[in-house]
Amino acid sequence: MTPVSAGPAGDELLTVLYADNALLVLDKPAGLLSVPGRGEDKQDCLSKRAQTRYPDALIVHRLDMATSGLIIMARGPDNQRRLSIAFAERQVRKRYVALVDGLLLQDAGTTRTIDLPINVDWPNRPRQVIDFASGKASVTNLRVLSHEPSQVATRVELEPLTGRSHQLRVHMQAMGHPILGDTLYASPQVQSKCARLALHALSLELLHPQSGRPLKLHSPPEF
Repeated sequence: MTPVSAGPAGDELLTVLYADNALLVLDKPAGLLSVPGRGEDKQDCLSKRAQTRYPDALIVHRLDMATSGLIIMARGPDNQRRLSIAFAERQVRKRYVALVDGLLLQDAGTTRTIDLPINVDWPNRPRQVIDFASGKASVTNLRVLSHEPSQVATRVELEPLTGRSHQLRVHMQAMGHPILGDTLYASPQVQSKCARLALHALSLELLHPQSGRPLKLHSPPEF
């Protein structure tokens, strides 16, 4: 599917990987907000860019500003309700790719499960922390894709089975392998290994909210 530009000439580029009368699948660049933030300087965002071309586009889920990759938007409130239920009931499979610091002692192709509860670090918001006393259940499947000795890094696929804020970033930090370029959870040395957060929403699998047919969408990372 070919990316298209949104709106009249001069508008910011919007990469649309899939569009029909029920939903859009967009490829968000790193550094762009999913929805507007507080303040005039935080009004440019993916949802507003999409609504320039698709006025009925409504947000269903979000990515962190620093994370790139696939986002679904609904066309109209009925499709938004159906898709929101699918996300809430974990009927949407989401997979990410990341570059993490260090060489994991795990063979390529092997998978492990990270099961560590997460809570808000209230004095240091928006940071999150592992909290065994009162944190919410948080589960991530990790699969090693390759070891990259030149960067002393490992390329991994991450599949969140729950949807906590910063879940993948916190889980990788807790494993001792923070994501490269992570300004919240990595040391200055690890931050300097990549000019951006090396985390990308790689694939989405779901049932179409109207037809029920399977949709599988993929976006390769730039790193």
